[in-house]
Amino acid sequence: MPSRMSCGRDLHCVPDINSSLESACKSGFDFACMPVVNPRLKREFVEGPAKNRPGPLTRSDLCLPSSDWNNLVVGKLSPWIQVDSPHYHIRKNSEMALKQELNFAAHLGLPAVIVPLRSSQSINLARCLNEHILSSYCPQQFWVHVPLVSAKDQADSVFEGEDEDMEGKEIEDTWSWWNTFRSLCDSSKKLDVLLEVTADLPGEEAIQRWLAEPVRVVLVSTRLFLTNKRGYPVLSKAHQTFLKRFFKLDVQVVLTGADRHPDKGIRCYHQYLDHLWQTQEPQDPVTEFSKGFEDYLQCPLQPLMDNLESHTYEIFEKDPVKYSEYQQAIYRALLDKVPEEEKDTKELVLMVVGAGRGPLVRAAISAIKQTGRKVKKIYAVEKNPNAVVTLENMRDEMWGSMVEVVSCDMRVWDAPQKADILISELLGSFGDNELSPECLDGAQRFLKDDGISIPSEYTSYMAPLQSAKLYSEFRVNKDKDKGPDSSFEMPYVVRLHNCQILDEPQKVFTFHHPKRDAVIDNSRHKSLEFVVKDDCVIHALAGYFDTVLYKDVTLSIVPSTHSPGMFSWFPILFPLKTPTFVTRGTKVVIEIWRCVTEKNVWYEWTMVRPQTLPIHNPKGRSYTIGL
Repeated sequence: MPSRMSCGRDLHCVPDINSSLESACKSGFDFACMPVVNPRLKREFVEGPAKNRPGPLTRSDLCLPSSDWNNLVVGKLSPWIQVDSPHYHIRKNSEMALKQELNFAAHLGLPAVIVPLRSSQSINLARCLNEHILSSYCPQQFWVHVPLVSAKDQADSVFEGEDEDMEGKEIEDTWSWWNTFRSLCDSSKKLDVLLEVTADLPGEEAIQRWLAEPVRVVLVSTRLFLTNKRGYPVLSKAHQTFLKRFFKLDVQVVLTGADRHPDKGIRCYHQYLDHLWQTQEPQDPVTEFSKGFEDYLQCPLQPLMDNLESHTYEIFEKDPVKYSEYQQAIYRALLDKVPEEEKDTKELVLMVVGAGRGPLVRAAISAIKQTGRKVKKIYAVEKNPNAVVTLENMRDEMWGSMVEVVSCDMRVWDAPQKADILISELLGSFGDNELSPECLDGAQRFLKDDGISIPSEYTSYMAPLQSAKLYSEFRVNKDKDKGPDSSFEMPYVVRLHNCQILDEPQKVFTFHHPKRDAVIDNSRHKSLEFVVKDDCVIHALAGYFDTVLYKDVTLSIVPSTHSPGMFSWFPILFPLKTPTFVTRGTKVVIEIWRCVTEKNVWYEWTMVRPQTLPIHNPKGRSYTIGL
């Protein structure tokens, strides 16, 4: 997150652009929002454009150097433009004026233009803007200005009184204005939200929904500020909390309205907002570790097919939680395998399969010292020849003859003796997606009949998710060597950030080890039912897992039970090709399959209610995990 807040000043009237910009910069603001054209232009469009009126459309582009237009000015469309008016002349003249203003903003190279949404009736506005985006060189973003609460509902609230029961009244959902508008524009990446903070804040579910949208800017009016004992402007606790939640999305802030504390000056508003930015809660270890990876799509690792690099091992080994929990699990297993009265006579055999660079071997040795139990041998089995070099160095320099390094795939290794405890860390973000079931099924033949597997069990979870940002990332993540829909037919590992989970995650697939079944079948199918709490758009399915290492020693990345401080795994994401609008209380039915052949494993998934989508990744055509 930037060390300081980016804050702009909203200006309604700009007689002299140079003095206005200078004043805003002196007050600490980084940019100014101002009308693209002169307000007098409105007179031209009352009964058609006045083609013969002398004088320019607006100020010259020579008023500022290009670098200032590009960095210091955000354009505002004329407030009188009504391209969705039912009156023919107003609509046609507004369309012409809109086109003229957008073209001039593009000519100036403004970084952004503010497009106001005043109601749900914005279909023609979306068409005109989309036409502009598609038909011309369009360097700027468009900040779609949406109020948190509609002007009508704010007025009704004031009229009824704060304590009056508003239940039963039809509340306008301003999110639905935005959702309709961006859907008409095919979810263009050129569109961001400028969210206007209102005096009345909506409920928690509505705020959660906005946190899943591409909110680029928050508009704060001077009317929202109270005056503290020292005469300075401050915001209410509710508004402070609201802003800090959006600060986590790295939003910019625009201050609008007249200076209501003239003795302190407009700068004090900016100073207060920046103070709020600086006093955010310190980040937890997971957030600190994942900085820069928020909403970044990563292909899941395939450690069976690919040998991991040193850097990847290093990242995993930094986790402060995972290996301490593994050590605790091994400690408990050692105590259960060797009673106190046998600790001087009984010796155990441990096997670490998929040993990597040795963190689980270190955890095992620490647990052995902690319990005082005797271990005959620890086998460190690793197929990556590069990691084996590290293991052999560790054995020679630190571990000694207690550890035997085996450079081999655990599925084909012929173990010289059977193990009492089999230890592995083959889990992926969806539990089984790095083929832990197949690997451990192959390795369990050298586990004693009463042997312990760590982990003993793991379960995947899934929930529907809304995120316009991630959906736009799926669309651009094309692979020229694969089909046009391939980016929607593969899972991604993602640090989820600008999104909303729409219902509690539910269990999907569970695997137990060791398996004592005569026939082992790791293919699975699950049907899941969810109920959404508010109107929303489903863009993807979020996946998680938890695992029982041994007895009550567990690890989890499920949001409600997440192991505090653990960052080894980010969630996994299964895209949906078609964003699906769903109304409050609707039942959503998801189907997912785990398909297995001799060579590959893959997932297939789809939604069957409220809308039936094609099955994604049929026959593993876009994504498989190689055995």
